[in-house]
Amino acid sequence: MSKFHDKFDSLVWEIVAGIPPGQVMAYGEVARVAGFPRYSRMVSGAMGRAPEPLPWFRVVRSNRTLAFEPGSKSYREQVQLLKQEGVRFEGPRVIAVNPTETLDKMLWGPEV
Repeated sequence: MSKFHDKFDSLVWEIVAGIPPGQVMAYGEVARVAGFPRYSRMVSGAMGRAPEPLPWFRVVRSNRTLAFEPGSKSYREQVQLLKQEGVRFEGPRVIAVNPTETLDKMLWGPEV
């Protein structure tokens, strides 16, 4: 694997592992926080290469819908895992629990 993939993957793993329970991030948000704003399509692959299990179910599309086909086994599993953490849904869209300071800092950086 290339040095780029090693760096990108490890940053994605760190960010996804840090998403607090009850919160979600979009693939593009993960890529942007990792410092690679145009690499959202690579986030899923990086998560799949993780040596340790990640809370993959906390990563969603930019419109806050799930990336799996509705009704599929993976879709149902993701819905169940998110609901166990208190995440609500309005139709197909994820409505995370109250945003946390931790997630805000991860997305936008510390307040100046």
